[in-house]
Amino acid sequence: MPIVDLRQLNSRQIEPLLTEEARHWREELYWDYRASLDLIKKFVDAKSLAGCAVMENGRAAGYAFYVLEEHKGLLGGLYVSPDYPQLAVARDLLASTLEMLRAIPHVERIEAQLVPFGCEFDQALAQQGFRLFPRQFMLLDLQHANGNSSKEPVTPGPGMSLGLTLERWDNRYFAACARLIHLSYASHMDGQINDQYRSEAGALKFLKNIIVLPGCGQFQEQASFVLRAPYTDELLGVVLTSAVAPRVGHTTQICVLPGYQGRGLGRRLIAATIAALRARNFTGLSLTVTTANQPAVNLYQQIGFKRIKPFTAGVWKPAEFR
Repeated sequence: MPIVDLRQLNSRQIEPLLTEEARHWREELYWDYRASLDLIKKFVDAKSLAGCAVMENGRAAGYAFYVLEEHKGLLGGLYVSPDYPQLAVARDLLASTLEMLRAIPHVERIEAQLVPFGCEFDQALAQQGFRLFPRQFMLLDLQHANGNSSKEPVTPGPGMSLGLTLERWDNRYFAACARLIHLSYASHMDGQINDQYRSEAGALKFLKNIIVLPGCGQFQEQASFVLRAPYTDELLGVVLTSAVAPRVGHTTQICVLPGYQGRGLGRRLIAATIAALRARNFTGLSLTVTTANQPAVNLYQQIGFKRIKPFTAGVWKPAEFR
């Protein structure tokens, strides 16, 4: 089956494939992915989406695309219809897309967080020299899970001040939240997966993508919270929430300042989100977590989150940058 540049196609040629992909997102992850796929169609018609598609008799069997962000490339998606040999097609798509990306000067890093539907991408990514980080989607049934009250007290620890204030998100916290994310992830495994976490400037871009832009659903200010000490705007914890389908929320970010972790702050933040979503008749809350982050996985399981889908994040760097 021939592989063609996405910029040679129009949206009508890939629309059946995108419709099929949207169904998988809805049935397996409870996401309404149509808005994201509509953007893909717009970029395809504008001949501005870089990537590849596998065609057979005028029909798209699979596609992959990437975006450039300064010094790195981001594999934004890879999907192959189960009507075709998925793994073989995925390997070909990945190889062709990466060949395009690696030919671009000054690309020092390629990140991928590809959700598999029908076949795993781990082996194909490993063969392309990616370092792999197993991750998982988790889902909380808000109708049946017990959850905890958002008023649950934070357990104080050594050196921890009492009287922390829980507040709903306000845009005045952008800079403070970027600082918190940077401090929380600079030496964390998730900082290896997403290098935006490694600087305040990068964290600020990440925040704008999930709050201002439709990068991950529709931001829900009423279900997003910060924890701060009295008389300061410095943050000790944050949880940010978006709606990814009618009555389904997704935690786009949750972190607690190192030194304050293990004191119940994360549990309190999630409990506040659960209470806020239930008050608005949401029925589900999803999140993603790196599997090796066992304390976080344990916390989510204790609250009632269930794993619904494993996936793998991958990072590739040229030899001179390793």
